[in-house]
Amino acid sequence: MKYVMRFGKKGKLSPRYVGPYQILKCVGKVAYELDLPNELAPVHLVFHVSMLKKCIGDLASIIPLEGLGVDESLSYEEIPVEILDGQVKMLRNEEIAFVKVLWRNHLVEGAT
Repeated sequence: MKYVMRFGKKGKLSPRYVGPYQILKCVGKVAYELDLPNELAPVHLVFHVSMLKKCIGDLASIIPLEGLGVDESLSYEEIPVEILDGQVKMLRNEEIAFVKVLWRNHLVEGAT
């Protein structure tokens, strides 16, 4: 597709939505002007309502970017803090160890 700005990865793995961004004003009945950052300067500021998605944020799940150490590719390093649980699962011929890890930038509910 010509003149399509991709965010991150190409093709199927590219994110469907980027944001959230604040709505500055309503332009007409079905168009809204957004407050976009400087990285998105080539993108037009006015969007049709069908291109927007309602964002209902949970304030408890928002992690500030200042303490994360996010680099220019918007990624960060996961650092384990504590092992919460462990178990061994038996398959036919082998044993697989499972551990539940609490990561540095996640809540206890987000442990994997």
